[in-house]
Amino acid sequence: MATKYWIFDLDNTLHNATPHIFPHINRSMTAYLQEHLQLSEDEANALRVDYWQRYGATLTGLMKHHGTDPDHFLWHTHQFPELYNMVLREPRLRHVLKRLRGRKVVFSNAPEHYAKAVLKLLRIDDLFEDVFAIEHSRYQPKPQTAGFRRLLRKHRIQAAQCVMVEDSAENLQTAKRLGMKTVWVNDALRAPSYVDVRIRDVLELPRAVSKL
Repeated sequence: MATKYWIFDLDNTLHNATPHIFPHINRSMTAYLQEHLQLSEDEANALRVDYWQRYGATLTGLMKHHGTDPDHFLWHTHQFPELYNMVLREPRLRHVLKRLRGRKVVFSNAPEHYAKAVLKLLRIDDLFEDVFAIEHSRYQPKPQTAGFRRLLRKHRIQAAQCVMVEDSAENLQTAKRLGMKTVWVNDALRAPSYVDVRIRDVLELPRAVSKL
């Protein structure tokens, strides 16, 4: 396959966000809901999770039901004074990505300022020609189709030219439906039918290319 574009998710695909970053974001979002919706901590946390499960992003629920300003929300919930100590950098990642033929884009449900800061700390920011963040999808997060279509239009490419690398199976289902090849970063024993290749870690990607 002559891959023109590698489309990478960011969190839990290019780096492990589970130990430090996701708990910080969850706390920040819960605190934001407490303050702006006058909720208790338990109520705010429950609503955050509910909206995330229903819409793929807490922000979508807030915009839909409360008229929340997305830029205000994203700025205040993605502040990381200690980001340098929170990003878990894998030294081999840069070499792995450089081995992949084709152009590379990051497609993230996170805001641009955060995504670019993480890529810089991972020392791979120069390997990507674009960071397509939640703002660029007009706040329509993965797995919604609209964001995928906007990315394809921006780069004037067809889905069939792309490989999507992602830890979320639900997001890959949309990618596959559009015609992309799909790589699932997950240690599950079995993969859904819409996953072309499953790898446990993004560092395994060069070995998986021949299967695409």
